[in-house]
Amino acid sequence: MHPTWVIAKRELAGYFDSLVAYILLIVFLGLTGLFTWLIGADVFLRKQADLQVFFEVAQLTLLLFIPAITMRQFAEEKRTGTIELLLTKNVTNRQVVLGKFLSCLLMVCIALLFTLPYYITVANLGNLDHGATLCGYLGLILMASAYISIGLFASTITNNQIVAFLLSLFIGLAFHFLFDAIGSGMTGWFGSFFKMLSISNHFDSISRGVIDSKDIFYFATIILLGLFLAEWNIGKRD
Repeated sequence: MHPTWVIAKRELAGYFDSLVAYILLIVFLGLTGLFTWLIGADVFLRKQADLQVFFEVAQLTLLLFIPAITMRQFAEEKRTGTIELLLTKNVTNRQVVLGKFLSCLLMVCIALLFTLPYYITVANLGNLDHGATLCGYLGLILMASAYISIGLFASTITNNQIVAFLLSLFIGLAFHFLFDAIGSGMTGWFGSFFKMLSISNHFDSISRGVIDSKDIFYFATIILLGLFLAEWNIGKRD
């Protein structure tokens, strides 16, 4: 079995061996379910057969959810010294980073799979745009992947999980809110540049059912850059 997959399975099993996975899944499903069906501009209040409310809530929930699952990936191993043992085995730094990335992404995908009843229910309530809905799920996966790569990078910087969580959250907030706010307050090239850096703008474009190559390229760039920096950071310990 490929070392990357072995590491991914070990890390994913570690979540479910503790209460971490169950708590995070309950919180994620609880928040998205409440706002989608019961609170605020829910599906029934909007009287539209779509999951736009879910996607709006899910992107904010994942902003908090993901730092919580990435904070321990390297920080805890550095604190306990197990990172040294792991890196002495027959695995490369890249395989370690990709394995941990894959485990976190699988965790997010499991959470999203539990929301499929939302999709089925709304489809039975009215004429659901299946293409736009599937694009919304694709947007969540791409956005989650970007946040995971940022979280892994943050986790390689420190051996304190709380610091890793806060650093990952701060960077995520900057990409999600700050850059868009700066771009909206500026005009011309600078305004367009900061709006281009905003994760929420690219996610909104995909969630509307528009798959543009520039949005895919944007997410791919964030993901690869985060993974590269994480690999480079742990490589400095060799």
